[in-house]
Amino acid sequence: MAGKNQHVVPHPDGWAVKGEGNGKATSVHDTQQQAIDAGRSIARNQQSELVIHRPDGRIRDKDSHGKDPFPPKG
Repeated sequence: MAGKNQHVVPHPDGWAVKGEGNGKATSVHDTQQQAIDAGRSIARNQQSELVIHRPDGRIRDKDSHGKDPFPPKG
């Protein structure tokens, strides 16, 4: 079973990794790249998706880990 998606979001102290629906950040980093690296590791472990946000909060990119990129067509 896949875990919850991880989001890289702006934070007053830099950039944060937050599990989807969580109120608190899992981790806080100085740079967006550090947060992306940490979030990617968590997403791989949980076989979930990494959602990277821009400084204004809009989604910049998504990175799927563990989900079949080519699911069978029904």
